[in-house]
Amino acid sequence: MRILIVDDEPAVHETYSYCFWDCTTDHRDPVEHGGDTRAFRPHHCYQGAEAVAAVEKAMSEGNPFKVAFIDIRMPPGIDGRETARRIRALDPDIHLVIVTGYTDFSPADISRVAGPADKIFYIAKPFQLAEVTQMAIALCHRWDNDRELAAARAMLAAQVVTLEEKTAELAANENRAMHIAMHDALTDAPNRVAFLRGLQERGRRPGPFVTGMIDLDRFKLVNDTLGHLAGDELIREVCAMIHRHAPRDALVARLGGDEFGLFFDAENEEQAITACERIVSACATSFNILGHAVRCGASCGLVMSGEGVERDPTDLVRQADMALNDAKRSGRGVVRVFDEGMDESIRVRRGIEAGLASAIANDELSLAFQPIVGRGDLEIAGFEALVRWTTTDHGPVSPAIFIPIAEESHLIHELGDWVLDHALAELQHWPGQYVSVNFSPVQFRRSHFVAHVMDSVRRAGVEPGRVQIEITETAIFDDAERASQTLCALRKLGFRIALDDFGTGYSSLYNIRKFALDCLKIDRSFIDGMGRERESAAIVHSIIHLGRALGLGVVAEGVETEAQAQALRVAGASHLQGFLFSCPVPAVEARELATRRVLPLPGGDHTEPALAVGARY
Repeated sequence: MRILIVDDEPAVHETYSYCFWDCTTDHRDPVEHGGDTRAFRPHHCYQGAEAVAAVEKAMSEGNPFKVAFIDIRMPPGIDGRETARRIRALDPDIHLVIVTGYTDFSPADISRVAGPADKIFYIAKPFQLAEVTQMAIALCHRWDNDRELAAARAMLAAQVVTLEEKTAELAANENRAMHIAMHDALTDAPNRVAFLRGLQERGRRPGPFVTGMIDLDRFKLVNDTLGHLAGDELIREVCAMIHRHAPRDALVARLGGDEFGLFFDAENEEQAITACERIVSACATSFNILGHAVRCGASCGLVMSGEGVERDPTDLVRQADMALNDAKRSGRGVVRVFDEGMDESIRVRRGIEAGLASAIANDELSLAFQPIVGRGDLEIAGFEALVRWTTTDHGPVSPAIFIPIAEESHLIHELGDWVLDHALAELQHWPGQYVSVNFSPVQFRRSHFVAHVMDSVRRAGVEPGRVQIEITETAIFDDAERASQTLCALRKLGFRIALDDFGTGYSSLYNIRKFALDCLKIDRSFIDGMGRERESAAIVHSIIHLGRALGLGVVAEGVETEAQAQALRVAGASHLQGFLFSCPVPAVEARELATRRVLPLPGGDHTEPALAVGARY
């Protein structure tokens, strides 16, 4: 322990030496002696300037003093106050002990020039030998502790900076991925997902508005005669033209191919027709496409939404599309307004609603189970329960048809209860896997949702940890605060929570962190596009990195090829699900797979009837 002693009286130095004489040659192991070694190495200086030079030399050699005992009066040189000031300027960490019998300077005077105050101490002359020794030991240990604490703080600060940089990078990647997910790659206009989201938000606000669908006339001829590059350029030109001539408040989106969607405020049907006719007229012009004059045209279908009526976005798009088809049948280049006579499917929907209610009441539905496997050994972690309905008259009915009808008619509660009860009953035949059950936003918003699910689990005699609740982003972001409370309550009871179709909705890094989740399920549309589109691959990688950064599992749905599976393994997805491993199977086959626990390596024909495509329950 290096000690600096500064005093102009030789007798005082002798006293200091007597304090430390039995310590200067002591090389005992501090561990063996409780850490209280007395191996001091005092350095004696008789004038302030000499002490300042000693400190400067020690600092340059990287071997600083830990404590300096400084006398106040040291004629004829600089006094102790100035000595302390200069030493502090050279070494901010050294502990200074002012040793004096005079009151030339107050502690405040010395602290002002040689502070901070917590590194300045005082001993009065004449001092006790034990007082000096104990002060030296305590301050040397404190010097060591201060160094360790500073090093720990520096390391922590560096880690915080690194973490902040990674968080910023992750947020930037998420923003880029979300922009890609919500915008068309060719025109950078909002895509179908963004259009439906915006349409839903507009439907919640007061005031009438119009939803329109626009389709180019004879676009296929341009592709066939001039090539796809010319077709792409024409799409970009037309998109810009629609933007220029649409009402100022309109949202214009490219929905795919040569089809565009828009919605805007309109007081009445006449105003809506006039605005859409202006767009159709603007598109009926010649475009200079890659040096060729291309004559284009467009047709439009629209549907009005009245005051105070919340409309389903998908239904609005469907009706506007019916009106568009009528416009094309009428000779193209015209605008048509939807009317109920165009919607022959209404009767079909009512028939499906009645048939579904009867099927639920008479237990005429069935469940299929699709395995969810580990990415490496293909061990079955769980099964997703998917509902099936086969009618006597019309055969199989796709879940993509009857589930939206169930949601609109509120049959979804009865249907959801049927699925949950039968899935829990089947779960008891498995050796340990969990069952993943989809819940619609309508179910999730029930006031007693948590209690209802828990009652079902108790009745079945199943542990909540073997039940995974799958919900979509729409379910939780419609009312984020309430959803957060619901998910926390479910997690406290032991349920697993999965966010389904991740990447297609409204999620953000901040929101995802708020919710009690176990895993993210990547939407199958991104998996399908991985091999063809760089954007899809980028989204998949971003979602996987986001999930891993937040400590969540990541399940990739819709895996159909070995190339997709390998790419997802490399990217870090924790689990895989899709026809490559197994199509949804009946309950009996699911029991056999659960008992086997591990699926064989992919091979053979992995197909399933069209009924399963798009199934969510």
